[in-house]
Amino acid sequence: MILSMGPALLFCPADRPERFGKAAERADAVILDLEDGVAPDAKAEARDHVAASGLDPERTIVRVNELGGKEAPSDLQAVLAAGYQTVMVPKAESPGAIGRIDPRLHVVALCETPRGVAHAEAIAGLENVVALMWGAEDLVAALGGTSSRTDRGEYRDIARHARARVLLAAGIQGKSAIDAVHLDIADETGLAREAQDAAASGFTATACIHPSQVPIVRDAYRPGPEAIAWARAVLAAAEGERGVFSFRGRMVDEPVLRHARAVLSRA
Repeated sequence: MILSMGPALLFCPADRPERFGKAAERADAVILDLEDGVAPDAKAEARDHVAASGLDPERTIVRVNELGGKEAPSDLQAVLAAGYQTVMVPKAESPGAIGRIDPRLHVVALCETPRGVAHAEAIAGLENVVALMWGAEDLVAALGGTSSRTDRGEYRDIARHARARVLLAAGIQGKSAIDAVHLDIADETGLAREAQDAAASGFTATACIHPSQVPIVRDAYRPGPEAIAWARAVLAAAEGERGVFSFRGRMVDEPVLRHARAVLSRA
């Protein structure tokens, strides 16, 4: 099974129930956040809000607290009480711990530590894991660094390596891959460029931290008219061909046809 939500997933603090409905309306799916988005003394109340939220289970993910911590068991109980089906596990590192999560729940594993990135392939292979996501800031902080990006706003090499490794791990197992959040809300150009690259590289969704980012991500993942017309035309041309053939001066083989099918699926 893979995660079918996307392409714009919007984080919403679980202690702000007045925002739940709006977040669900604006995004393709909402991530109710019990972890970083909630202060330690508000965790219990936030769980109550999740349990009573009543959002569409097909379009809702709940980010629980780190497995092995004192909050996680109660978080998972709240998710089940609410009837939700998908949890996001932060700082995912242990395939064993993830594999022991209640089998009624699907897991989005957030690989955002050195060990988590190193174990991405094993985590992606778990039956209950439907998607991998990566995170830059926790990863760099765990390494003793101070910033995942250069002064020009581009990811440093370590972040780019983690991003690629998580995408490849998900792809090997036929699972979905979710790109990390763009923290600079005002940098719409940078977000658009990053989301376009994510879509072209094979990510199925990008996580957002503000509603204003949702339409930018959607536009980035949506193919333009020229791309759609090309995809339809090359697939039509392939119906009368066997093996490799030439189309508008370009060699076309099965990988090119898969690209065309991906364009139409996003359209």
